[in-house]
Amino acid sequence: MLDNKTDNQPLMKSNSLLKYILTIVITGCLCFDTKGQERFGELLESGTEDANALVSGYLSPALEAVSVGLGSGWVNTAKTNKSAGFDLTITANAIFIPDDELFYSGTYQNLTTNPSSSGITSAPTIFGTDNPEDIPSYTYSYEEEGQQFDGSFDAPEGINLKDEIGIQAVPIPMAQLGIGIIKNTDIKIRWSPTVDIGDNGEAKLIGFGIMHDIKQHFRGIKDLPFDLSAFVGFTDVSVEYDLAAELEDTDNVDTANGEAIFDVNTWSIQGMISKKFSVLTLYGGLGYNIANAELAMRGNYTVTDDNGNSYDEVDPVVFETSASGVRATVGFMLKLAILTLHTDYTLQKYNTLTVGVGFSVR
Repeated sequence: MLDNKTDNQPLMKSNSLLKYILTIVITGCLCFDTKGQERFGELLESGTEDANALVSGYLSPALEAVSVGLGSGWVNTAKTNKSAGFDLTITANAIFIPDDELFYSGTYQNLTTNPSSSGITSAPTIFGTDNPEDIPSYTYSYEEEGQQFDGSFDAPEGINLKDEIGIQAVPIPMAQLGIGIIKNTDIKIRWSPTVDIGDNGEAKLIGFGIMHDIKQHFRGIKDLPFDLSAFVGFTDVSVEYDLAAELEDTDNVDTANGEAIFDVNTWSIQGMISKKFSVLTLYGGLGYNIANAELAMRGNYTVTDDNGNSYDEVDPVVFETSASGVRATVGFMLKLAILTLHTDYTLQKYNTLTVGVGFSVR
């Protein structure tokens, strides 16, 4: 993906993939399509309540999948590093999207849904179809500030995830460093430099975790031939996007201070058990994700319809979503000298396949 051949290439590829995913989400946030930026104005023309319902239905699967993905890939063994030991790991998490999250439908205040030419009334989510024959449209009619607003627009198309990625899954890359400290305890750090999203946005990623050997505290099992640890980790991705710059050439929406902001964060709490057989380590985990995402379109907006009617909106879109729930993981790791290769599968709200490569000096 990048031509740079330096030692930082794996991390740079990870950042490039992260940029790709965030670009997908931001593009969805703005509800743009190949016809240009008018889609965002049409969305606001439908009224604040319906705009929130449409954005929530369209984007919730993406925000939830990203938040779940941030909780994966932390651990590939329950054995902690010795003091000053370390492991550097790069993982790719594939977050599988179920078929029932490719479309959405809702109840709207001002909007009437018109079936697509193929007879479909449910609109695609960001992961759904991009086939124009399957895209329904909306008409709206309501009064705002003494003015009558009437119009229509097509639902935003999806990215057709399976064709775009090759599988019906969202890739979430991650790079992290684990360092052994005292009393069989590891600290883990995830970090990414600021990632530019187009010309008008930027994203930041930071995460930290701690894993502690709990078997040592139980006299009856501390000498048994397996490792048992407790892990807690937190990861956060925050994005800011300058809508004022992005929308400066549109005719039906005007803003001097508009910005899109979203924050995705996940707490991952789990118990880990592993058993080493020569170069092979089998591991498993059981725990809980606390995964939350918030999206907001902040600022002051003036919305104008095709008839010249206009009104002002402040912070027109603000919504939150959650994908919290139980998680169970099973996987294996191969350790060849200091090189590690691992893969695992996690059952959770969005099932996740993780593969990774790393270096470990314990």
